[in-house]
Amino acid sequence: MIHQNGRKKLNMKPAHRRAVLRNQVIHLITYGHLVTTKARAKETQRFAERLVTMAREGNHFNAIRGVKALLPYKQEAINALFKDVAPRYVNRQGGYTRIIPLGRRVSDTSIMARLEWV
Repeated sequence: MIHQNGRKKLNMKPAHRRAVLRNQVIHLITYGHLVTTKARAKETQRFAERLVTMAREGNHFNAIRGVKALLPYKQEAINALFKDVAPRYVNRQGGYTRIIPLGRRVSDTSIMARLEWV
């Protein structure tokens, strides 16, 4: 059995990892795309799709409250999520984002990827 394979640690402490993922999701919501390493893109994809699934229910109190618990410090991104992003995926079962590989970064040869909405 393979235990504890739920998410990648990204070589960060939990508070730092949570802040990085929140900021990357805010960037994705604001600009529509994100260029980062492949590992970070996969974790950001999980977080972003979870938020869109919560926001698809509509502009209800509990949905807003749940999203604010995960993105507490950027109200403009929450408004854009509920107004622009989530209505596009009401009839879609999942898979709201795609990851496009971009090759390797020159400086440290990390695998780069672009995360964008479908």
